[in-house]
Amino acid sequence: MPSDAEVRITLLGKPGCHLCDDARAVIERVAAELDVPWDERDITRSEEDTREYWEQIPVTLINGVQHDFWRVDENRLRAAIAEARRAS
Repeated sequence: MPSDAEVRITLLGKPGCHLCDDARAVIERVAAELDVPWDERDITRSEEDTREYWEQIPVTLINGVQHDFWRVDENRLRAAIAEARRAS
């Protein structure tokens, strides 16, 4: 199981996606406040990601596991991070 330092958020999106822009803003804010690293992956760079996530973007992963899609709810994201930390 990951330790606190290993809890990581990944945003899956694509260029020109306004929902991805909204999700990015929420993730940036929450990640900064909770000191959680995050990264972003462009699904158009991978055929597999495009096939799997095209209809769902933006998709939020926590430690590689899908947490949410379409919209990022700040409270749900905070709760999921807290749960991931407890599970470590």
